[in-house]
Amino acid sequence: MTTLPSVTRPPSATPVAEPPARFRDLLASEWIKMRSLRSTPWTLAFTALFVIGSSAVASLADLNNLGRSRPDALQTPEFLCFDAYPAAGYMTLMLLAGSIGAVTIVSEYSSGLIRTTTVAVPARHPVVLAKAGVVAAVWTVVGAIISTGAFLVSQAILSERHAGVPLTHPGVARAMVASALVAPVCALVGLGLGVLIRHTAAAIVATLFTLLMLPTLFSQSKQWSADVHHMMVVGAWKRLVQSWGEIPGGSPVRDATVSGSWCAYALWPLIAIALAVVVVRRRDV
Repeated sequence: MTTLPSVTRPPSATPVAEPPARFRDLLASEWIKMRSLRSTPWTLAFTALFVIGSSAVASLADLNNLGRSRPDALQTPEFLCFDAYPAAGYMTLMLLAGSIGAVTIVSEYSSGLIRTTTVAVPARHPVVLAKAGVVAAVWTVVGAIISTGAFLVSQAILSERHAGVPLTHPGVARAMVASALVAPVCALVGLGLGVLIRHTAAAIVATLFTLLMLPTLFSQSKQWSADVHHMMVVGAWKRLVQSWGEIPGGSPVRDATVSGSWCAYALWPLIAIALAVVVVRRRDV
């Protein structure tokens, strides 16, 4: 009887554990996702042109009105709030920034890409934080370009009748910074709502309601209602771009404070992202 030689099996290969993703790797990944979308640069460029264009239109309208005014009407120009940063243009910016912030995360849920992301990074909250960091950085740059461009264009138009204001004019720096930061604030609020809702249409509607429609429910005829309105993003932005203080002997309702408006700017995105982090850690994909 022939004995078959024993076959020695090679030792099974030990799987090599992949190193955990670093936060800077997540930032790079989210940046690649954002810039790879063809619609991103076009949307940002359209937003900038529209807002700056609205500032130019408002300035040209006031320039024509100044041509029919008395010469002494030009002695105390206060066109910073109304021409450099018109409400129509900046409310459109708030809507677009918030909607795009929501779509940034909701699109991954609708396409199923979020499953691939969570497999690569089981800890989900760093993904949300990395996405928030990229969204905030992109919209801060865009907001700064729009804010600076709107101011320069409006003042160049108004300076034709010596109605422009310099950068050193009281309130100009605050208005420029507030108008630049309103874009990332709204984008982060939209991102947070997108994580909570995870449905494209519903997230955009919720963002629109929270940023633009909810403040209109609180009038400024009573103090408590005015205080709630002042803590909204729109109310805080309007106060920060306002180049005059509270008028003595005016309305009995107190105006918003500058410090309170800055607090509203900080609290809205912080609360939105904090809720998003809590939700992704407790909820399945």
